[in-house]
Amino acid sequence: MIDTPTGTTLTEGNTAPDFTLPRDGGTDVTLSALRPSPVILYFYPRDDTPGCTKQAIGFTCRQQEFEEAGATILGVSKDTVAKHEKFRDKHELGVALLSDAEGDICERYGVYGEKKMYGKTFMGIERATFLIDGDGVIRRIWRKVKVDGHIDEVLEAVKALG
Repeated sequence: MIDTPTGTTLTEGNTAPDFTLPRDGGTDVTLSALRPSPVILYFYPRDDTPGCTKQAIGFTCRQQEFEEAGATILGVSKDTVAKHEKFRDKHELGVALLSDAEGDICERYGVYGEKKMYGKTFMGIERATFLIDGDGVIRRIWRKVKVDGHIDEVLEAVKALG
């Protein structure tokens, strides 16, 4: 369960909030326009950090399997499109990286908030993944994602949508 700033609760079974965001490569992506394909929408803290890099490379390495299951992978952070493009090129990433520079979508999905690391408190994006089916309904939510094993679990869930 995720509390959103509007006071509503975003849970599995809810319709995914729609959005249009700019992506690497200079085009925009609208979530609802991807229907009837399932979508893996993953939120990550920052480009070119160890966990985020490992996750993006992992999704890229398994991208063909996700595509064979009919799914589209979208990564979202508050980084700019230019930063996404440098990150993509440096690590030869194949997944779409969307820029939520204003943080509106991160807030609507309830992934932006207070975090603690090394005794310090700060605002940031919590690593989270949403599996959205072909009708735009959230089927699975993974919170506080640990990268190891996560991509396998997401792929298994996509295949189970059948």
